Amino acid sequence: MTPAPSLKAIATLLMLAATWLAEPAWAGDAIDVKIGAAHFPPYTVRPEQGADTGLLPQLVEALNRLQQDYRFVLVPTSIQRRFGDFQQARTDMAIFENPEWGWQQIPHQTVDMGLEDAEVFVASQANAGDQHYFDSLAGKRLALFNGYHYAFANFNPDPNYLRKAYNATLTYSHDSNLLMVQAGRSDIALVTRSYLSDFLARNPESVSQLVASQRVDQVYHHYALLRPDAPISDRQFAKLMRDLRDSGELARIFRPYRIIVTTPSD
Repeated sequence: MTPAPSLKAIATLLMLAATWLAEPAWAGDAIDVKIGAAHFPPYTVRPEQGADTGLLPQLVEALNRLQQDYRFVLVPTSIQRRFGDFQQARTDMAIFENPEWGWQQIPHQTVDMGLEDAEVFVASQANAGDQHYFDSLAGKRLALFNGYHYAFANFNPDPNYLRKAYNATLTYSHDSNLLMVQAGRSDIALVTRSYLSDFLARNPESVSQLVASQRVDQVYHHYALLRPDAPISDRQFAKLMRDLRDSGELARIFRPYRIIVTTPSD
């Protein structure tokens, strides 16, 4: 006859079973950090439509692989709505931002992401005989993205102002703006160097038809902006970004788009 197991043995078996059946501790304990995802290609592409393309989803995936304390999630927003979503705590972070883009009166903490892009002027090869074409915008028809803050316009995104002062056509598509320039319906479009690189890769026939300026409208020195009571602190997020940079993950994600990976100053 087999002896009955002792109470101690039963307790040990129950404890082991509970361990086997339980989820990893971090899966339930990870703290959600909500990142606002506004359409800003190639960083974020149509998040309101459920698209998972762009550089931000790749960055979020890398952040979640890196550690188990936080679970970074994307919350679709828009260029215009992102300020209200941030203030009302529907999002915890705004990313690939600049504090000068309308955030001056909104409390936030700032983290230098160590990523640099640049906004350049793009014209057709037929119009831009040389780089002097970009010296002045006077008399030229501009194709701009509605809601963006441009340095040449003193960061004033008001559509009426841009239409009146710069003869601007405002759209919600960089592709449309570049194609308008290519077709002669606009003279100059402004896009990021990263977007132009992606556009030319997708449209190789445009390489011989478009020319970018050496003149830069603004350097995009990207920041992450965190709510003062966000579930992750600015120092904690800065450390995660530093770990991704040191491991080479930031370079893997961003350098193919001609986005410069830098070392933020302390």
